[in-house]
Amino acid sequence: MKKSLLSAVALTALVAFGGNAWADVIVGVAGPITGPNAAFGAQLQKGTEAAVADINAAGGMNGEQIKLEVGDDVSDPKQGISVGNKFVGDGVKFVVGHFNSGVSIPVSKEVYVDNNILEVTPAATNPQFTERGLWNVFRTCGRDDQQGGIAGAYIAANFKDGKIAVIHDKTPYGQGLADETKKAMNAAGVTEVLYEGVNVGDKDFSALIAKMKDAGVTLIYWGGLHTEAGLIIRQSADQGLKATLMSGDGIVTDELAAIAGDAVIGTLNTFGPDPRLIPENKALVEKFRAQGFEPEAYTLYSYAAMQVIAAAAAVAKSNDPVEVAKALHEKGPFKTVLGDLAYDEKGDPKLPGYIMYEWKKGPDGKISWFPKG
Repeated sequence: MKKSLLSAVALTALVAFGGNAWADVIVGVAGPITGPNAAFGAQLQKGTEAAVADINAAGGMNGEQIKLEVGDDVSDPKQGISVGNKFVGDGVKFVVGHFNSGVSIPVSKEVYVDNNILEVTPAATNPQFTERGLWNVFRTCGRDDQQGGIAGAYIAANFKDGKIAVIHDKTPYGQGLADETKKAMNAAGVTEVLYEGVNVGDKDFSALIAKMKDAGVTLIYWGGLHTEAGLIIRQSADQGLKATLMSGDGIVTDELAAIAGDAVIGTLNTFGPDPRLIPENKALVEKFRAQGFEPEAYTLYSYAAMQVIAAAAAVAKSNDPVEVAKALHEKGPFKTVLGDLAYDEKGDPKLPGYIMYEWKKGPDGKISWFPKG
């Protein structure tokens, strides 16, 4: 009789915690774990896993261990909603993710805010994410209006006499970034000769490239991710279009070079200062590399997202997401691998700002992105 009663209690606890009966704090990490953007999903997952392991080894969040759930949204908003709902059922209270603005924006409003879940995205840069007055949204990255301003000013200073094509992938991230860049360069007196949208997943850009050749384009500003960017770079070279491609943080994965080949040399992109180069991060970076993973782009931004959650929980002396959010807004700065982060009332961090990178061969002969001198 007692054994049956004990089993029933254990089963009830298991259901209540969505299968994680022994987890004290359940955190979800969500992004494109599979699909064409899986390189970025790996960055989010590996960065968060490493931070969780280090925080747990140091005693956890207010003495409670963290259990990590992984959600694959395949960069699709509908799948993101499904992942969010699964997180709710699993008892998740904090989310590191999502990668895409087009996923983070709806899931934060439609799922997380009403279910007491705090979201810190390492990568969603569309301004709308933090412009809706939600208590539960934060990021460790910058915004497209900041990034576009830097890109637009750079174009005006270095390509003032060029013929500019502004091309985007019609997503909240891609078009948002392209439009912010266009606005900044237009304000500086530079007008594009071509403005076009393409579809995510397109493989053949021959018609677009022919149109750019006819317009005499010398610079392509791309708002989108590395998958289509790599194809545009390679096909432009194959079809004799001698134009530099410039983009934003959506192309910062070495997979771009795998797609575009040597034609990627000379490509430009904006991104924040590379946290791999911060001396204090040397041991952590070497730890990733020893495991066969290069912690590029958003890996350390994801690590920092988990850091600010744990640090704010410590300040709040509570693992309740509402209290943690309050601490993020009102306290700080919080020490992270990106530097000390403090948040404004919207959930945007105070960061050093974006800089320009150029794709070229490094000392080891590998093509990657390096700060432009």
